[in-house]
Parts: sequence; structure tokens; C-alpha cells
Amino acid sequence: MFLNPKPPEAPPVPTAAVLLPPQPAQPATHTPTQAPCACHHAPAPAATQAPTPHRPLTPLVATGAGAVLAIVAVGVVLTALLTAVAVGAISVTVCAVVLRSLLTNANHRR
Repeated sequence: MFLNPKPPEAPPVPTAAVLLPPQPAQPATHTPTQAPCACHHAPAPAATQAPTPHRPLTPLVATGAGAVLAIVAVGVVLTALLTAVAVGAISVTVCAVVLRSLLTNANHRR
């Protein structure tokens, strides 16, 4: 069994059609039309206008989240670099102090 593994059998494919629930019909909007008048004034603006499509907020939220993530990532990287430089400076300082004390003691012993 371990030397000759068999692939698992594929699940059976459903043959029945999937029925979606019927969509409710949208109500028809009726705009009454008036006969043009004989006077020479500007026509009245339309009382009902088509609703303006609203922009989805999803791209804006995703852009904002991406910007925050980028700022946090840059902050983490800069903090890590600053820490590495600080640790390197401290280690160089400790080495300098140790070498100085060793050289000073060697000169005093003679």
C-alpha cells in the first residue's frame, strides 16, 4: 500500500441543474410628461432625476489599509536599522575601552 499509493477517487459530479431564487421585479418609475406651453419661459428642471451611482468604499479602504501597512513596515525596518547601528556603536566603544585599558596597564607595568 505504501509502495503503490492510489490517488483518491473524485467525488461524483452533480447532474441536476442548480435553480436560483427568482429576483423580485424592480418597480417601474413613471415620470409624468406635460404638454409644452405656449409661453416663452425656461423649461422647469426635471423633478425626479436618476439617482447618481455611489462609489464603493472598498478601494478607498483597501488603499488606506495598504498605506498604513506600508508606513508600519517602513517604521519597523528603520527601527531595526537604528537598533543595529546602536548595538554596533556600543560594541565598538566597549572594544575601544578594553584595548585602551590593556595598553595603559602594559605601559605602567614596565
